[in-house]
Amino acid sequence: MKVIILKQNLLDAINIVQKAILAKATLPILEGVYMEAGEKLKLVGNNFDLSVEYHAEADIREKGSIVVNSRIFGDIIRKLPDAPVSIEVFDGNKVKIECLNSYFEINGMESDSYPLPPVVEKEISFTISQGALKELIRQTIFAVGTDENRKIMTGCLIEVENGEIRIAALDGFRMAVSNSIIKEDVSFKVVVPGKNMNEILRILETSDDPVTVALSGNLISFIFEECRISSNVLDGEFMNYRSYIPSQFETVITINTREFTESIERASLITSEDKRYPVKFNINDDEMIISSAADIGMSKEQLKIENSGLPMMIGFNPRYFLDALKVISDEKIKISFTSSIGPCIVTAVDHDRYLYLILPVRIKNN
Repeated sequence: MKVIILKQNLLDAINIVQKAILAKATLPILEGVYMEAGEKLKLVGNNFDLSVEYHAEADIREKGSIVVNSRIFGDIIRKLPDAPVSIEVFDGNKVKIECLNSYFEINGMESDSYPLPPVVEKEISFTISQGALKELIRQTIFAVGTDENRKIMTGCLIEVENGEIRIAALDGFRMAVSNSIIKEDVSFKVVVPGKNMNEILRILETSDDPVTVALSGNLISFIFEECRISSNVLDGEFMNYRSYIPSQFETVITINTREFTESIERASLITSEDKRYPVKFNINDDEMIISSAADIGMSKEQLKIENSGLPMMIGFNPRYFLDALKVISDEKIKISFTSSIGPCIVTAVDHDRYLYLILPVRIKNN
């Protein structure tokens, strides 16, 4: 095998496939990146739960394949000058890397024993822009659960029906739901591990370029440009998240998103060392007082609001609110409170593309 490839093209490919390569694995070959010179240079990373395949443009001088340690190979390429890189396999599994005046030799591994991801047919698929899918994941991934005893909640639900894709995540304290329109009339429901969705989020670009989402058995794939990402899906039935969304509210307010976010951030400075102390919202007709108190001190701030309900005092873990607010780009939001001890709902004022449910914290003298 011998190829010549621009350093940046190779580095882009390495950075993407490394997201599916284990830093420490029981088998050394799983710490490697698979490279195959065919019509293009194919790079593959696979940890059995997530796989990434990338095809890079290269001058193929001699076809062949090899596996090299991902960390060592990636570190070498990153430090090379910005110029064409020559990669050649010789004497069995030795790999020669040359770039201008730089020269390396590293030991490779037999490619025959590398676990390549399965080639599957697209049973069900739809297309969405990379930017739209990236936004759907960004708006929900923070609410994925971490309790391994409730495995199904450590994943994101991807639900496709009636020309719409919806992603939902919940961890027992808050819930995030985001949706977008698609052109295809397809239907499926799967739960993708949260850690894999995080890697997919990092790979996707904020662009209008299309990505095809395809489901085949227990494997979901995201295919775009020269890249294919495949993830296993979780077994089990996801929570019926719709049943948790209340329809009756005592208090509904409209508030400026940025001002609200910054106020909670300031109030959380007092509570940051001990999450047991909530941030309190004292809601009146046209103002809300955001306050916090802990052993270290207290804070209080007044914000203008529009209120179409009753006055209310309620407390929250500030992090749960901030996680949701930081992925909202709307100037104003609507917050609907069921009661001083029930869940609240955060939505947009003029559309329904996202919904956040947050459970309150009991506060004294409430």
